Amino acid sequence: MRIDAHQHFWQLARADYSWLSPEMAVLYRDYLPEDLIRHLERCQIEGTVLVQAAATVAETEYMLSLADRHDFIKGVVGWVDFDGMNAIRDLERLAKNQKFKGVRPMIQDMENIDWMLSDWLDPVFKKLIELDLCFDALVKPEHLSNLLILLKRYPDLKVVIDHGAKPNIVDRQFDAWAKGMARLASETGAYCKVSGLWTEAGGDVSLDAMVPYMAHLLESFGPDRLMWCSDWPVLNLAGEYGDWFSQAKLVFVVLKEAEQNAIFGGNAEAFYGL
Repeated sequence: MRIDAHQHFWQLARADYSWLSPEMAVLYRDYLPEDLIRHLERCQIEGTVLVQAAATVAETEYMLSLADRHDFIKGVVGWVDFDGMNAIRDLERLAKNQKFKGVRPMIQDMENIDWMLSDWLDPVFKKLIELDLCFDALVKPEHLSNLLILLKRYPDLKVVIDHGAKPNIVDRQFDAWAKGMARLASETGAYCKVSGLWTEAGGDVSLDAMVPYMAHLLESFGPDRLMWCSDWPVLNLAGEYGDWFSQAKLVFVVLKEAEQNAIFGGNAEAFYGL
């Protein structure tokens, strides 16, 4: 299948999207399955992975209810409170739904850059491994050294780095990010999502701006550990769904057909067990 391995839905009336505000213009409205379907059809995408956008278990349950009603949602990456007393119980309960594939704590928004290495999180990471659930690492370049420590601490944890770790493209910061990503790729089994790059580019979404970052991800992780994703509707801050898809296809057209198929679906199928 051709898979969009990272997209969101939200409904403002739910009131659990604390980061959304009227100042966010194009994002401050409901985004629901009927809004995405036309993009999927146009790009011949057969399925998606729906990812959390709120730090609540209630939103995870809402996403699973959408997945139950829409066959194109092949998997859900939700949220549990890693620091709370109910984390283990919530994971065990949610994992009973076959479309629940993993969790994503919102690390990028945490003040404590060392949070992921906290000793008290050990039972939660071990439970993820036990339940064969995935861990979406929503990190920025400053988190990469800690993420490397975490992945070496839990080598059996299935990890994918969201949005290429959000390199600072607008200021053309490259070297430190590139070194950190190369180490993660070579020293761990982590996967990486090719997504979110347009929204880090400050308006310049040209091939010239994107290729150095996308090429480095390809060189580091190879075509067998990359997943193309839209990050829709956050993508709308920077451009159109079909345009981002077309640019990614153009960048990866140099690869063999089987390698392209892996990036645009096969790797997501395998990683998440879709």
